[in-house]
Amino acid sequence: MSHEPDIVSKINAHYGQLRDAEQKIAALVLDDISFAAHASISELATKAGVSEATITRFAKAIDCKNVRDLKLRLAQALAVGQRFYTEVKAEPGSHYGVYEEIKTALDHNAGLITEAVIEPAVAALATARQILVFGVGGGSTVMAQECQHRFFRLGFPATAYSDPMLMRMAASTIDSNDVVLCLSLGGYSPDVQEAAEIAREYGATLVGVTVADSPLSKVLHHLVPMEPLETDYIFKPTAARYVMLAAIDVLATELAVKQKRKSREALRRLKHTLDSHKHGEDRLPLGD
Repeated sequence: MSHEPDIVSKINAHYGQLRDAEQKIAALVLDDISFAAHASISELATKAGVSEATITRFAKAIDCKNVRDLKLRLAQALAVGQRFYTEVKAEPGSHYGVYEEIKTALDHNAGLITEAVIEPAVAALATARQILVFGVGGGSTVMAQECQHRFFRLGFPATAYSDPMLMRMAASTIDSNDVVLCLSLGGYSPDVQEAAEIAREYGATLVGVTVADSPLSKVLHHLVPMEPLETDYIFKPTAARYVMLAAIDVLATELAVKQKRKSREALRRLKHTLDSHKHGEDRLPLGD
């Protein structure tokens, strides 16, 4: 799969080597990519205060074939999202709305986690010989590890995989007694989806926490749906992480309740071992 050149990064990288007139065009383009992508050569030249020939020289200086190629790449850059090119200010005095956004996301998603959704997912997980958890990227990798940490302490064997090759390898070794739990904050995760399809081919049951009607959701047997609520303020980490974490906690809690005796004994052993090691207060979080 080819990777389209990032024209915005290229302009920034070349800026210091451009002539003064070309730097005027670069500044104009970076300030208003939408205008630059749709304006004619004469409109660009007029607004930048340079000649039309300079526009052509600028395009070639940043490794574009011509002005048409420059405008095409700028249009492609705009497809990334206008919010990454324009300044959006956060509300003052609210810690950038971090807590508020998390609460809003959790409140919105709480209604999606119904008994009809959770019951079949938990039933599959509870009877699994082993649970494989697949998640890649900056968010789902951590969440896959979180699943492993939540489940094993309840007595359910779980292993997290985030390396794409290892996911495929693990998926090819399982059978109909196993469950794969797939995690994706957006539902567009080719590595997780391809590994899940391999696991399904060999008879495994697929459970997933992801967005409904996404590519990944379509290969699952049991979907635990979530809906990210993204804002235009790009500097704040996504609150969708907390939505997925809450869904994982619901699954873990329901698993524990479903097999109370097994989970209680596993948790008791953990508590006994950790108290002997840490000598802390009785109500410390179990396992930090």
